Amino acid sequence: MIAPPLVAEGLVRHYDEVRALDGFDLIAQPGEIVGLLGANGSGKTTFVETVTGLVRPTAGRVEVCGVDMLRTPRQARRHLGCAPQDVAMYYSATVKENLLVFGGLVGLRGPALRTAMDEVTGQMRLESVMDKQVGVLSGGQRRRAQVATALLGKPSLLLLDEPTAGADPPTREALLTAVRARAAEGAAVIYTTHYLPELSDLDASLAVIRAGKVIARGEQDSLLAGLMGEVKVRLDGPIPDRLRDLGRVENDELHLPSIDPAQTLAGLLADGLVPLSVDVRKPSLDDLYESLEMVTNAG
Repeated sequence: MIAPPLVAEGLVRHYDEVRALDGFDLIAQPGEIVGLLGANGSGKTTFVETVTGLVRPTAGRVEVCGVDMLRTPRQARRHLGCAPQDVAMYYSATVKENLLVFGGLVGLRGPALRTAMDEVTGQMRLESVMDKQVGVLSGGQRRRAQVATALLGKPSLLLLDEPTAGADPPTREALLTAVRARAAEGAAVIYTTHYLPELSDLDASLAVIRAGKVIARGEQDSLLAGLMGEVKVRLDGPIPDRLRDLGRVENDELHLPSIDPAQTLAGLLADGLVPLSVDVRKPSLDDLYESLEMVTNAG
């Protein structure tokens, strides 16, 4: 039986009185993109640093492709690539020189290294900046170059910590395309972001993080099931009182909360109402995150 690219169980990490990780559990399967959602300070970056071996947990275990990161970190790191939140490259060296160094670190040599460099250069649209020093690149170019270093060697586990923070649209498009391609080839991708539409675009499964632990885990559809969406309707005439009692009115527009917005709209039309405009909003990842925050805060 092939081991999952990532198994993290019971991870705890203390910084004096702060529990950055407090029983963090996560398994990622081949080909799965896992979106990590959480506020600043929730433990996302500490988790990434623990998986890469930069931080040693107070308790718990991490396995990368069945290899224990705590006991044999050098062997475990052979299976992963990481693009950290802060760009970690040699600023005085060119993009090409950085790729040569990082490719060597993952064991690539000769023709294999050149082939890998050509592939990631094309994926991340770096052809025009290969001979430029990293220090003179734009923010988006640096992001693409950083992700390119993580893609070298086609690791089975790819860790991307807010890779599109401050990125321009071309950078975001290149990054998301590369992530989909790596997942399609069988890699597990751990993707942390505050930009929730990206996770919808990637069709990522979700792990919602709060106070150093995963408080919700699953596919987007299953986690969104049962959350409220909304139907906004502007009518050709006055809004009936019976409908005002079901929702709220803003600027002569009726807002009706609904678990099934499409069914709610069908009911309005069947009731003989004539809308001038309609806006159906299904539950979103923002709604999921807000609902989980409300539940955990209430607890």
